[in-house]
Amino acid sequence: MEFVPAPAVHRVLCADCGTPIVPNSANLCVACLRNSVDITEGIPKQSSLTFCRNCERFLTPPTAWAIAEPESQELLAICLKRLKGLNKVRLTEAHFIWTEPHSKRLRVSLTIQKEVLTATILEQVFEIEYLVQYTQCPDCARQAAKNTWKAVVQVRQKVPHKRTFLYLEQLILKYGAQKDTISVKEVKDGLDFFYSQRNHAIKMVDFLSSIIPVRSKSSEQLLSADTHSNTANYKFTYSVEIMPICKDDLVCIPQKLARQLGNINPLTICSRVGNTIHLLDVATLQQCELSAPTYWRTPFDSLATVTDLVEFTVLDIEPSGPRRGKLVLADAQVAMSGAFRSSGTHDDPDAIMDYESSTYTNQIYHTRTHLGAILQPGDAVMGYHLSNTNFNSDDYAKLPSDRIPDIVLVKKAYPNRRKKSRSRNWKLQSIAKEAADDGDGKGVIGRMGGRDQKKVEEDYELFLRELEEDPEMRGAVNLYKAKDVKPGAGSGLAGGKTRRKTQFAMDVDDVPAPDETESTMGDAEDEEDEPDFPEVKLDELLDEFDEMTLEDQSQP
Repeated sequence: MEFVPAPAVHRVLCADCGTPIVPNSANLCVACLRNSVDITEGIPKQSSLTFCRNCERFLTPPTAWAIAEPESQELLAICLKRLKGLNKVRLTEAHFIWTEPHSKRLRVSLTIQKEVLTATILEQVFEIEYLVQYTQCPDCARQAAKNTWKAVVQVRQKVPHKRTFLYLEQLILKYGAQKDTISVKEVKDGLDFFYSQRNHAIKMVDFLSSIIPVRSKSSEQLLSADTHSNTANYKFTYSVEIMPICKDDLVCIPQKLARQLGNINPLTICSRVGNTIHLLDVATLQQCELSAPTYWRTPFDSLATVTDLVEFTVLDIEPSGPRRGKLVLADAQVAMSGAFRSSGTHDDPDAIMDYESSTYTNQIYHTRTHLGAILQPGDAVMGYHLSNTNFNSDDYAKLPSDRIPDIVLVKKAYPNRRKKSRSRNWKLQSIAKEAADDGDGKGVIGRMGGRDQKKVEEDYELFLRELEEDPEMRGAVNLYKAKDVKPGAGSGLAGGKTRRKTQFAMDVDDVPAPDETESTMGDAEDEEDEPDFPEVKLDELLDEFDEMTLEDQSQP
């Protein structure tokens, strides 16, 4: 092949410095062209950003506030919107330059292009420094001030305990329904949620209606009005009342309503609470759902609550009926716990079962129960003792005596487990942690203090026990791993005690009294943990990522 040389490139000298360059319309090299023409003219090299430290949001002109992570695309877009003159050039690249987090400075590198002469495009890279100015957004200003809320949601339940609100608090935390709440205040029969916007309160009411049976009504109060612009300022109040029937409550449905619900037996127990309540007839396993609108047309109260439960001992049980899921109908023989307890001492060889003169009733009760799948002879079970109970209810008085059982069994109990002091390896979060004195506080529940504080602590302990014993209820909330759990520490359970040592206390072996030693050893030998106790497994617990730091991650 014949070699063909490339065409010669004609070069000219730069008009300013004389450097040979490829001919262009300006006859100038790139360096001289940049010295004579500045395409960044009109673009400020310094600017400022407004940042709210309370809600961690940046001001987006003119009045919007947006959340943006450091060195994120959202923050870069906010920075570029603060610049004037970018519409006259072509932006090809923009990125952050690292700065110290505490310097209150942000540095952004920009690459722009612009046509300076005919068919001559110049590209230039330069930096812009932003000063982060701390201020307070209007929402945080209204939150810091008093009596500046726009809407309030008043949640009430006319029951003598707080377990419903403890469970409601966990559901709110799980689904993040508290993010728009300004503050939460505890009142006598419930909680008040305050909001800066009306639509946030409406969203909260809709959330409550989707998880619990409620009825609601709204009202508004005129604060000010402008007749010239035809505008007015209102405060809105939403009243939400929760159905006063809780899980495991004994209820007596009115006869007319019972016929509408599939002709169910009026004497039932509440087996589950969602946006409707599930009622169960323990004698036939018949179930029905009662919605909130149906209940409020013919309201009724609970005959007895979980605080009225009595402990019984299962003497014999025999499945004798159909199965419905986990429920098995069975005939059971039970007696009150401690009915056949010996009145003699261990050293007395002539000790007999003095149940005839005992203060406990020695009667054996025959009943039908839905717990045939989990109860065994010798187990402890909680139930309602109806034979010696009087209820102030017209619907209960209308029931024929042959349809009222002596005993209504509700759930299995674990007395041996409760007598031992064991700490829980899990904990719950709270909406307001600052209201708690320790890590296991009740948050917004129990703020009022006073004589009701002890009652709230008892309700909180009962709520934790319900979570342990009910896997279905436990799956509806978030449980978190507890840190620094010692195997021998007290847990707030019955009999659990925690001893705190002073700073310079001496380590001394605890020597119990002889009577305590004998009784403790006897209980340890006779009473073992129930094998079917529903333990909280480790895979059900979550880590608190808010408390994790880089130091924790760097440890091996």
